[in-house]
Amino acid sequence: MSQEGFWERSDKNLMNELKNIKGIYGPYNEINKECIALKELLEIIDAKDEHSLSELQKDLEQIDAKIDALEFRTLLKVEDDRPAILSINAGAGGTEACDWANMLLRMYLRWCEIKKFSYETTDFLSGEEVGIKNVTVIINGSYAYGYLKGENGVHRLVRISPFDSNKRRHTSFASVDVIPEISDDIQINIKPDEIRMETFRAGGKGGQHVNVTDSAVRLIHIPTGLIVQCQNERSQYKNKAMALKVLQSKLYEREKKLQEEKFADHYKQKQKIEWGSQVRSYVMQPYSLVKDHRTDYETSNVESVLNGEIDNFMEAYLKWKAGNK
Repeated sequence: MSQEGFWERSDKNLMNELKNIKGIYGPYNEINKECIALKELLEIIDAKDEHSLSELQKDLEQIDAKIDALEFRTLLKVEDDRPAILSINAGAGGTEACDWANMLLRMYLRWCEIKKFSYETTDFLSGEEVGIKNVTVIINGSYAYGYLKGENGVHRLVRISPFDSNKRRHTSFASVDVIPEISDDIQINIKPDEIRMETFRAGGKGGQHVNVTDSAVRLIHIPTGLIVQCQNERSQYKNKAMALKVLQSKLYEREKKLQEEKFADHYKQKQKIEWGSQVRSYVMQPYSLVKDHRTDYETSNVESVLNGEIDNFMEAYLKWKAGNK
């Protein structure tokens, strides 16, 4: 950075790398200083001084929490520091599945509020009675994609259905797909003749969200069959621009994953949204349990998880992923 002409080049990748390094070594040096200070205090404190030892214990617990947070941070990479494009699709099951997809959306939006991340809904299709059939949300925040990338897969809910008059237990499925939004320095060239654009009238079941013009845009990428749509803006031009951005991200992620054997044909051979393919189960009846089937991390506090407290699952996934490389 001190070299002549660096700032004229404006090397964004190098700046991101510096940010990542500072984000690790800064807290590490701070923790190291605190550990040295605690060690010095421990050497001079009287072993019978219960009050001082109690205060020392509190300081030690705070350092321990900082170390845990730093360990989590080291699992995130430079390329993880991007906005995340999160899509939720209800599985088979009608009303039950649509309601479950809506519960998942609420969970992730509550998580965004906890993290102080911003989000924008680009596409939303309501269920016929309740909930949602599918939704796409762009989430902005520090390392948003890094946190959310482990949420990919099928999520299963087991509960006593509020829609069943006989109060029977139902199982519902919904799929979650997370890809990073591509940065401006990555060029994905899409030829005009490779896209078919369709317009339709945006809105839900009525009220202020219904538009009187065909402003919503659906883009179909003919070579791959990928389909994206955007309807959150009243301007057709803005909806097209946003849909194109999401399509570019999907194409970039598709190409990247096609180069990796274990992720080959990610978009062509997605797991069915049903039994045996779930990555996480949320059981509310006959007992309370949320379990990730990849990492085996679990908790009995289903309510807190559905209220957005999912960092522990994300951390467990990142550690599991790092250990399986």
